[in-house]
Formats: sequence, C-alpha cells, structure tokens
Amino acid sequence: MNTFRLMIITPDRTLFDGQVQEVIARTTEGDVGILAGHIRYAALLKTGALTVKMENGEFRKAAVAAGVIKVSDDRTTVMSSAAEWAEEIDPDWAERSRQDALAKIEAAKDEPDRLERANLKLQRALNRLSVSGHGLGTIETHQKK
Repeated sequence: MNTFRLMIITPDRTLFDGQVQEVIARTTEGDVGILAGHIRYAALLKTGALTVKMENGEFRKAAVAAGVIKVSDDRTTVMSSAAEWAEEIDPDWAERSRQDALAKIEAAKDEPDRLERANLKLQRALNRLSVSGHGLGTIETHQKK
C-alpha cells in the first residue's frame, strides 16, 4: 500500500512526523479516511480518536482534542490543542479529570461559560479513557445520560 507523510502537531510538541498508510479522523461532519493521493481537504476535528495505520501496517490510536485536519499535495497535517498516543495516557489521571469535570459541571449549572469549559474538560477526559481502553463508553453515550 502507498504511504504519505503525516504530521500530528500540538502547541507543545510534534506527536508524530512520518510515513503512514492511512488515517481515520472524527470530523464535525463525520469520520473521514485519508489514503495516499487523497484530494486536498480541510475539516474541523471533534474531540475523539485518531486511528493511524503506520507504514509497517500496525494500527495506533491517539486521543485528539478538537482541532483541524488538512490534506495537501505533500502531507496530511493534524493540528490539535492536545494529542497523545493511547499508550501515553495515564488512565488514573484521566479518571480523576473526569470526576473533576463532573463536579465542575454540577457547580456551574447557572454559569454558561463555566459549564461549557467543564463540558469540554469532560469530553477530553472521556476521550482519553476511551482511547486508552479504560472508557465508560463513547462521549456521546455519556452526554445522553
């Protein structure tokens, strides 16, 4: 299978810069798969999993906060405020973050700005738990409860 260059960039670091066979990302319009030779494309990313088929055929997952994916002629770039490989995630820390977000949601019921920030924190925590294999279901399932 043909490969292409993928860069995953956050404000703190470059998580990945190398050749891959495929990328599957969750955009605001649904999931998108990118293969070598994909047309130029840009989309907003939702907080979710980014699945990468590496050059050697191995699949890796990363937890990605909201951001942007851009496909150009020479590379695909994922820019996100936060991204980490599944094996880098500390599930205990992510669980504490989830519990803290739930407490903040409860405390901020009448304050829309605080409530929105708390919900974003909850989404990131649930995404980390899900990608690390310690999840409680999808973000959407949790929000419906």
